[in-house]
Amino acid sequence: MSVAGNILESYPQNLGSVDTAAWTACVEACVECAQSCTACADACLGEQSVQELTDCVRTNLDCADVCDTTGRVLSRHTGYDANGTRSVLAACATACRSCGDECGRHAERHEHCRICTEVCRRCEQACQQLLTSLG
Repeated sequence: MSVAGNILESYPQNLGSVDTAAWTACVEACVECAQSCTACADACLGEQSVQELTDCVRTNLDCADVCDTTGRVLSRHTGYDANGTRSVLAACATACRSCGDECGRHAERHEHCRICTEVCRRCEQACQQLLTSLG
């Protein structure tokens, strides 16, 4: 089991009907996406065509921030607020969709953008799955 899964399973209080597998998958996807987006933004800055990648850099950094925040919010369970969590998950899914779309425009020319597109899509899907499980 992953660190996120181990921590979630060791939580001292009953989390009710939370789908711990979906929750864990979403935390892990958010962490991976934040890292991927940060690295993609940095790689874009190293490209000769950096002027063409300005929107990609900005979108990557926005997505990284949202994913990082979402991962941290999902890691806290004391005083859990389902409505707040749903809002954070929806924002993260939206940021991942936007970043995946922007990176997708450059994926044929830049491998880092292709990889980032895939990671963003996985994170968007993980957020949507957790949202669905929360009802």
